[in-house]
Amino acid sequence: MTTEELITNRRSKPWRVELRNKISPKERMSMNRVVMPELDPKYRATQLNEEVNTGLTAEQALAESHRCLDCPKPTCMEGCPVGIHIPTFIKYIEAGKVIKAAQTLRETSSLPAVCGRVCPQEKQCESKCIYLKMNKPAVAIGYLERYAADYERTHPEECTPEERPIPNGIKVAIVGSGPAGLSCAHDMAKWGYEVTVFEALHEIGGVLKYGIPEYRLPNEVVDAEIQKLTDLGVVFETNTIIGRTITYDELHEMDYKAIFVGSGAGLPRFMDIPGENLAGVLSSNEYLTRVNLMAAADEDSDTPVIKGKTVAVIGGGNTAMDSVRTAKRLGAERAMIIYRRTEEEMPARVEEIKHAKEEGVEFLTLHNPIEYIGDERGRLKAMKLQKMELGEPDASGRRRPVAITGAIETVPVDEVIVSIGVSPNPLIPRSIEGLQVSDKGTIIVHDKNRSSLEDLYAGGDIVRGGATVILAMGDGRVGAAGMHQYLSEKMSN
Repeated sequence: MTTEELITNRRSKPWRVELRNKISPKERMSMNRVVMPELDPKYRATQLNEEVNTGLTAEQALAESHRCLDCPKPTCMEGCPVGIHIPTFIKYIEAGKVIKAAQTLRETSSLPAVCGRVCPQEKQCESKCIYLKMNKPAVAIGYLERYAADYERTHPEECTPEERPIPNGIKVAIVGSGPAGLSCAHDMAKWGYEVTVFEALHEIGGVLKYGIPEYRLPNEVVDAEIQKLTDLGVVFETNTIIGRTITYDELHEMDYKAIFVGSGAGLPRFMDIPGENLAGVLSSNEYLTRVNLMAAADEDSDTPVIKGKTVAVIGGGNTAMDSVRTAKRLGAERAMIIYRRTEEEMPARVEEIKHAKEEGVEFLTLHNPIEYIGDERGRLKAMKLQKMELGEPDASGRRRPVAITGAIETVPVDEVIVSIGVSPNPLIPRSIEGLQVSDKGTIIVHDKNRSSLEDLYAGGDIVRGGATVILAMGDGRVGAAGMHQYLSEKMSN
């Protein structure tokens, strides 16, 4: 059955038709979009591990589900990289069948509680909502996804354990336990493969654990999603570096028939300006990993992180927002975002910018660092900022920032966190002979995410160079489909 046929079939169910007819489209369209409950900004800016968004109540979720028009051709689904049947799960919430809503989400998504929190729905599913054509706010798909997934986690007594599929005896290896790897593992396990996920770090979850703070994505949520995969039979091996601990050839000797690489982009970029080697200048990757994964904020930490009083974060993406908001929570008296364009060009989610401002973060837009200044002990004490103005659009479509001649200011600062992007992890591309790699160090993939090696597939940041959780998950699903087709054909010959 095609996706279109499945949509039509589900939409025509008697319960769904009855539900649709209970409230007229005009009434639905007159309803206001729900507002996500949040912790008070002054309080939450002191709490490193308490989630800012507290989630919808049952009443709020029901009210928001009423807004969905259950369109015959749901354009919202076109914006979802993993193909969630969005109207179906929302209508289950409206019908009071929240567990069925969660089950619908899990048909195509291995991490609904994660995606409901961190995915940029405003640029994906919600950006395709029919309401936008009527100049009305989109249905809060992300809030409802989180609600259904959280309900499932907190009401285990209502859930029926998913049966493990019949094993087919074929072993596959997944490199990296981030969103791409977990998504691929989910689909391969459902098809009966013996799946082992190899993770270089001591914790499972990849960027979901080391890169996203708990006040945005609690570890217990990630752990619950991982447990679902364990229940399906997925095996996780931590502290294992593919390319070093185990080589590509050794995986074959261990009888793995196909490999999916989702090792991410963990190599930080810097600007190559004077003073970057001063004590007090570090990458957002190092900063967040140490705080989120290594308890660096604790008083008795073995790997303490600098807790600057005047902190500048360079960049305007979600990772920059995570870094500056974390610095605020670690006691920064002044926490600044330094961004060379205007706020309108920032790639960060609007919600993250809003939360940062509410928590007291300053935004120095149209500024760019050109030098970091140290004291006699080699510690950072100030930075020089070049004021910018916007010129003509560049290749990204955004107006290019241009330096204003002579407009330079010096700002005192004792910690700088550089968050201007990351490059792919170079270990696997360098360690596998015959693997085709781009000039940027990304693995080049072809149809269904197959690499230049017939048994190796890849997705996520190791292919894209940097993207969102949901795009990485979509890559994982595409790679799984490709691996499944390859192995099915190979085993039948």
